[in-house]
Amino acid sequence: MESVAIYLIKSCGLLLLFFIAYHFLLRKETFFTANRWFLLAGLLTATVLPLVVFTQIMWVEPTPVNYDWSSLPIRTATEENHTEEYIYLGLALTYSLITLGLLTKFGFDFYSLRKIFKGKTIERQADFKFIDTTENIAPFSYFNTIVYNSSLYSTAELENILEHEKVHCEQNHTVDVLIGRFFCAIFWFNPFIWLYKKAILQNLEFIADSVATRKLSDKKAYQLTLLKITTHENCVAITNHFYQSLIKKRIVMLNKNQSSKRNSWKYAIILPALVAFVLFFQIEVIAQQKESHVSFKSSIDKAVLEVNSNSTEEVLNVESKLFKQEFDLDVNFSNIKVNSEGHIIAINVVLQNNKGAKKVYLVEEESPIKPFAIFVEKEKSGSVNFGFQANAKENAHLSQHFNHINKSQNASDTVQPRHAVISDVQQDKSWSLNSMSKDGREYLIVLNGRKQVKGIPLKISFDEDFDTQNILDPEEAMLKYGEFGKDGVWEITTKKIKNPKKALRKKNSKKPLLVVNGQVAGNQTTADNIDPNTIEAVNVLKEEEATAKYGKAAKNGAIEITEKENKGWGISFGISKPEENISRIQNNKNVDYKKAVIVINGKISDYETLDKLKPEEIVSVGVQKPSNGPESTKQIALKKYGEKALNGVVEIETKEFRKK
Repeated sequence: MESVAIYLIKSCGLLLLFFIAYHFLLRKETFFTANRWFLLAGLLTATVLPLVVFTQIMWVEPTPVNYDWSSLPIRTATEENHTEEYIYLGLALTYSLITLGLLTKFGFDFYSLRKIFKGKTIERQADFKFIDTTENIAPFSYFNTIVYNSSLYSTAELENILEHEKVHCEQNHTVDVLIGRFFCAIFWFNPFIWLYKKAILQNLEFIADSVATRKLSDKKAYQLTLLKITTHENCVAITNHFYQSLIKKRIVMLNKNQSSKRNSWKYAIILPALVAFVLFFQIEVIAQQKESHVSFKSSIDKAVLEVNSNSTEEVLNVESKLFKQEFDLDVNFSNIKVNSEGHIIAINVVLQNNKGAKKVYLVEEESPIKPFAIFVEKEKSGSVNFGFQANAKENAHLSQHFNHINKSQNASDTVQPRHAVISDVQQDKSWSLNSMSKDGREYLIVLNGRKQVKGIPLKISFDEDFDTQNILDPEEAMLKYGEFGKDGVWEITTKKIKNPKKALRKKNSKKPLLVVNGQVAGNQTTADNIDPNTIEAVNVLKEEEATAKYGKAAKNGAIEITEKENKGWGISFGISKPEENISRIQNNKNVDYKKAVIVINGKISDYETLDKLKPEEIVSVGVQKPSNGPESTKQIALKKYGEKALNGVVEIETKEFRKK
């Protein structure tokens, strides 16, 4: 109802606009034919333009809304007031009844015209039909039919009248009359529509008078005929009749000099007004919030995309384009499965940078998947780190997997990518390989010639490291392993490695200089303080080489240690020897355990209680520093443990708690 009312108001406004332009600028010009099309264009514009709406989308940043549920009003049952609805209904009913009445009158006029034509003798000349009636009515034309009473006029007067009506027929002026009547029936409440119709009829008479007088020899006799017809006021409503009440204006226009063509510019005046109408009333501004699941921080060039069971494939694919645009990182989601409630229970994610380094995450559960995140970070050097991360407590079975694939695979790796290799640290000084997947297939793992039995992990001692790796695709694998290799094979051989600590203990009779991550260590720092699981490389320099590089301080040689990079998320180390559990926490360089949040068996404790624990009773240890990690990790830690979590979080489980 409201939209119909708005349409009618806009149409009335446009009709008024065209009428004002005609009345003040064009009415006195002799451009009669141009004025006809101008007036008809006004009716067409008033009909169509209000229906044409241009849409402008304005993107706005999403605004977080914090609801104070305690202040929400309590809804109470109240009696609704329908007065406004009744008013609208009454107005609509009134409009409909009057419009219907006018359209009925319109139809009745057609019936009256048919009665005049019925039973009359029609004389055809060229394209015209002539009806000579005996009724006392003013001469008129309807399409190509001309009706007149010859007994009322002389031969000269009748010639003038017929020449006038022929112009109406030739130029189809009846169409203009019918259109004007129809618009009066629809927009009857607008007083200007009646003036508009009058202007259309008047201009049609100007056209007929102008053309007819050019064909007649006696212009003065034509004007006298106009005056004589004023005594006959019985006219048919929907026709072009010779009699018009504005005879004086017609005679004035007949004697008016032709307007200069330079005045044609007046027609263009309407264009700026129409443009203004569109700008003010026909442009709909739609505000849309930017959907952003990725938090970008230009200061550190980092982005994080959180994926949970409520994520949709459409949104994830949109967000993946941002990673491609900003970091040239391909993020592909596939094999997404959802349960009956619309929650994701399975998903494959493949990350690949422009250098070919690839990281894969696959998960398939019976219940909705636990949240995990995809991160990418651009270093100052220009290199890009990327991978997966998850809440260590909610995704205990994935924590080592993320730690493994994020740190072992980068653009400088010379080994084949390990794809979705799920690994767990064991309590017997070893770690296990559970599975390896590629392109949706679970590859057979062959370790030192021994095939993995499905479902049983392959254990690798901490004293061993990968020596060679070879990935065989299904076709090649079946040639070597038969049916066992139908999904592909990952061949691994290992070799014994020296304990990093033993390498550090190889000393001369005098103490060598210790250099950790390019910095000369202090006197209180020894090799025993460094967790071997955090060491990436050890380099021993002899006296001469060390002195040339570090000066006299390295006269007894130097030991250079490079630690693995720690980004502050995931679990920073596994467990190798039970007796080292407490000392690792106490000597951790990234987290000061006395200032950190201590969580023992799921409950917040303190460092004094930690110091009293027996190392052999500890079954697992996790150390995180959320302040060094992505924003999502930081926010989770703050929500769970408060501001103190920024100093670090130490999580410990004991054997007794694990049994329970």
